[in-house]
Parts: sequence; C-alpha cells; structure tokens
Amino acid sequence: MRQHNHITLGIGAVAGALAISASAGATEQASSAVAFSGGYTVDVAGVVSGGLAKRGRVLDDLQIGADVDLEKAIGWKGARAHALLLNNSGGMPNDDAGTLQGVNNIEVSRQRARLFEAWVEQGFGDKASVLVGLYDLNSEFYANDSAGLLLAPAFGIGSELAATGPNGPSIFPSTALSARVRWTPNEHVYVQAAAINAHAGVLGDPGGVCTEFEHGLLTIAEAGWQGRGKVAFGAWRYTKKQPDLRDVTAAGYPAAKTAQGAYLLLERQLSGQDEDAARKTTAFARLGLSDGDTTAFRGGWQAGLLVERVFESRPDSAFSIGVNQAFLTGKFRANTLDEGQDLTRAESAIEVTYSDKIGPVTIQPDLQYVRNPGADRGVGHALVATVRFGVAF
Repeated sequence: MRQHNHITLGIGAVAGALAISASAGATEQASSAVAFSGGYTVDVAGVVSGGLAKRGRVLDDLQIGADVDLEKAIGWKGARAHALLLNNSGGMPNDDAGTLQGVNNIEVSRQRARLFEAWVEQGFGDKASVLVGLYDLNSEFYANDSAGLLLAPAFGIGSELAATGPNGPSIFPSTALSARVRWTPNEHVYVQAAAINAHAGVLGDPGGVCTEFEHGLLTIAEAGWQGRGKVAFGAWRYTKKQPDLRDVTAAGYPAAKTAQGAYLLLERQLSGQDEDAARKTTAFARLGLSDGDTTAFRGGWQAGLLVERVFESRPDSAFSIGVNQAFLTGKFRANTLDEGQDLTRAESAIEVTYSDKIGPVTIQPDLQYVRNPGADRGVGHALVATVRFGVAF
C-alpha cells in the first residue's frame, strides 16, 4: 500500500509538468514539450556452482520517465526537466553468491517504488549547463558507456566509491539532492563537478528525501577527452570526516578520517567507425583508489570489450566480456581476522554476456565466474547464470 502511494506521488509530479505545459499554450505544443519513456526488465538468475547456495531467483526493474522541454512548455529558455520512477521487486541472487561487489545491477536491498530522479537543468548556450535536483551521480561520473551491457555492479561504478557514505552515494537505487556544473569548451573536451548530499534518500525510502546535510557533502570532479575513445580523470572527497574502520580515539570511539579517492577511465574504439558497421568493437579499462581508512575497498580495476552488431543481419546483437578485481583494505581484513575469518586480499570476477532482440523483447544470457566470493577462502568459486528479458516502451 505504501508503494502505491509513492507511485501516485511520482506520477502526480509528472502530471503537474504536463499541466504546466498545457497552460503555456496549445495542446499540440504541450505534447511536443514532453517525452515519455519506460522499460521493464526481468532477470532469472541463479548460482550454478560454488557460492553459498544453489538456487534460482527472479527479480525485476520497472522504469517510467518523463523529459520536459521547459522552453516549449513555459518559455523557460535553455532549460529542461527530468523525472524517473523506479519499482524494484523480487529476489536477491547475491545472497546465494556471497560476493562483496554483487552480481546483478538491478538487485536492491529494499523492494519498493521510488522517485529515483527529479531534476532541472539550465543550459548556457551549447557549452555549459547547471543541474539541480535528485541526480544519479553515475549517469555522468565514473562511467564507461562500453561497459553498460555487463550486469555486474562493479562495471557501473567502482566499488571503492559505491561503498562510501552513510547509506551509499547518490546512485541506483537511491539518489540525493545535488548540484552539478558542466563545461564543454569544444566537442571533445569536458569538465564537470558536483556537490551532493552525502545522505541518499528519495520518495519511497524511509524518511523520504533528505533535506538536511548533517553528514556533509560528497564532492566530485571529472575532466576528460572524448572522440574515438575516452580518457578521463576524476577525484572525489567527503566534506565531513567518516569513522575509521579500525583506528579509535583515546576515548574508544572510531577515529575520524577523510574519505576520498580518485579514478582513471580509458576507452578506445578498435573497429567499426561507421554507425552501421558490423562488429563495432570498443575496449575499456578503469582504475579506482580510495583512502583505505573508511571503506572496505582499497581500490579496484575493471576492463573489457564490447562488440556491437556482432552479426551483420542482426543490428541489435551485442557481445561483451569483462574482468574486474576489488582489493580489500588492510584494516577491513584485520577486523574480520579478529572475528576468526581470514580473508584474501581481493575478490575477482569475469563476465561474458550476449544480447539480441526478438521482436520487441531483448534477451540477454549472461555468465559470471567469481573467484573467492566475499574474499573468503572457505567459499567455493561461484558460477552465476542469468537470463535477462527486457522491453522498452
């Protein structure tokens, strides 16, 4: 019942945008000012061998979005608005795999509806913009487009950043109030920075949108070059110190340390420069590091290949392979050793996936092999099989 109320709130916000559009002019103008989109994804996933348990899970993700051209709607020059609703339900396959980084990028710990994004962006010519609202950090920062087909969460954003903050940074499935600026002096170079409430929370989460900043801000900046590839460097830092994983004060409280890190993104198109070319191949690689005091992950890396239009006769066919490795901090390992658990230094995984479209439905079989799930020597290497079904509307 509570989920239905949040869906009504989110749809009400979109309906409000439509009402504003209608009041600005004719019905035809309003309809051209608003674009709706959506998609529904269902995953059937299970641990085939190793891990903590062998069984199947079903989980899903429903997204409904609206984009409003505010110039067409109400005459607000150079501005646009965006809203996105999520509803996630079903099982949690990582409970069976037992990994530290996860095996499925639509898995959530709380199954419910959420207003995931709601922001307004003001453009200044074609070179600069400012965005304010509930914003997905990973939509623009620490992202390789060519890694997007892979299902493992590590290929979305580095675990050393994803595991920070009181309840995670402003990424799926909960965002936070944010302000982002972006400058593109030419078609190849960009610079962007954001200040984000360190406490993520949206309508649908306990407490709803967090309007207080008692945990400070997550600040992040990224600069890069894009062309037939991408080279980018980013750095992030929390303005309020975080509890140290192991060190304590004289009074016995966790010592306060600065949570911070940096990352490097690389991407290169290897073949298929033409849009309609068969076997367009792109390689990607990433490296991230953290302070090692406030998060379980000292850093990690990911690398892989994306092949689009694998078969010339099937324009929607795509294949991807990726490897990732996350390194644990010495303090985290020392804490677990105190509890009688001797962890390895890293958790590693390889993923292979293929996607194609049959009619309106996208079908994507996927295999992941995780070495030392949870970095636990006592857990067998996990083989996780998934079939993803998706439809866009």
